[in-house]
Amino acid sequence: MRKPRKTDHAPSVVIVGSGFAGFECARRLTTLLRRKRSPATVTLISPVDYLLYTPLLPDVAGGVIDPRFVTIPLSDNLPGVRLIRGYVDAVDFPARTLRFRDQENATQELAWDRLVLTPGSITRRFDIPGLNEHARGLKSIVEALYLRDHILEQFELAAIDRDPRRAQARKTVVVVGASYSGTELIAQLCAMAASAARKFQIPRDDIRLILVELSDRMMPEIGPKLAARAERVLRRHGVQIQMGVTLTEVGPDYAILTDGTRIDTYTVAWLTGVVASPLIDTLGLPTERGRLKVGPDLGVPGMPGVFAGGDAAAVADVTNPGRITPPTAQHATRQGKTLATNVAASLGHGKPRNYRHRDLGTVVDLGPGFAVANPLNIHMSGLPAKAVTRGYHLYAIPSAANRWAVFTAYLTALVFPRPMVSLGVAPSSIARFSVSEEFGPPAQSAAG
Repeated sequence: MRKPRKTDHAPSVVIVGSGFAGFECARRLTTLLRRKRSPATVTLISPVDYLLYTPLLPDVAGGVIDPRFVTIPLSDNLPGVRLIRGYVDAVDFPARTLRFRDQENATQELAWDRLVLTPGSITRRFDIPGLNEHARGLKSIVEALYLRDHILEQFELAAIDRDPRRAQARKTVVVVGASYSGTELIAQLCAMAASAARKFQIPRDDIRLILVELSDRMMPEIGPKLAARAERVLRRHGVQIQMGVTLTEVGPDYAILTDGTRIDTYTVAWLTGVVASPLIDTLGLPTERGRLKVGPDLGVPGMPGVFAGGDAAAVADVTNPGRITPPTAQHATRQGKTLATNVAASLGHGKPRNYRHRDLGTVVDLGPGFAVANPLNIHMSGLPAKAVTRGYHLYAIPSAANRWAVFTAYLTALVFPRPMVSLGVAPSSIARFSVSEEFGPPAQSAAG
């Protein structure tokens, strides 16, 4: 194991994770340190070399946007930051080091003076028979590409399958979870199904899209009126919505719900929320609802020089006393800015501040021509909401090149039919939850 070099020069800030919180912290912190002419160095360590703009993953799965457009290259957008590709396994707080595995699965150590923990989250899963083997999520590029390819392949097979029951199962898609991601995914699949029906000469009514939700209504985060509008739109497009149930078993060609209903299907997408990165459980630090406890300044109590934010941290929501902020890109980005301010302050540059957030509202894309949104608590639906939704994403993408690419993809979708192409680059084996979302080196490499 390669040991870190002991030096007595500039303090080192290490950021774990390249999600919204880690990316924004690195970007803002380097600007602050440069402005103060600080000798401190900033290192960001992540299993991937990009920020994934996760709100547009349903568009990738639906074939509207190229996967490259939602991956923001770190090297192009974080000048002055030392970038290391690695999967962090453990942190030694007394020694102020962390241990990580690189792309070749070699173990190395890295020293730090300030540590920012923003490792993000993975899909929340339960002990449901067959879930890990036969269902897939939507937290990574691999999962998005797999869903698109898999659904198209099933439609192709359905067109030539001589067994009517099996053919119908291939044309049935089940999405579990009616939050933002699940709702947007099923909406994109509606549009993709319409295009696929024309291409493969399948009657549109033969394609079954089923949205399953355990609670009593869709998207409780946006309020009942907008949720009801979204539900009406989806039902109008042929989506079957089943409330108050979830999965009890998943097989290679079926799903069974808690009410005993059996659905013959080859496609189950599981989008029921997230939990903190597995790294958090290894730290031996207090947690709340599985997320790392932090103070109002995003510092870890009792751990000087250690900060945390994003999906992996239990950050108090000052607008809702007693609650923690939801794991959204909007919160994570703003927490990243606060992290940068407070890390800089801990180095003697500026004053610390507590995290406060003003909710800018929610946008939900429901496919061609429709969306719901409540910017600044102004409820909107239809084309105006669609314009706000796409405008927000174009504003929020932190890269001019990616912003332009997404904008041209939107324009292309207005003029041309969406491409029904199965790329075959994301096989089922690498699209499993633990492989595609935790980003650890392959198990066979570790064994070797």
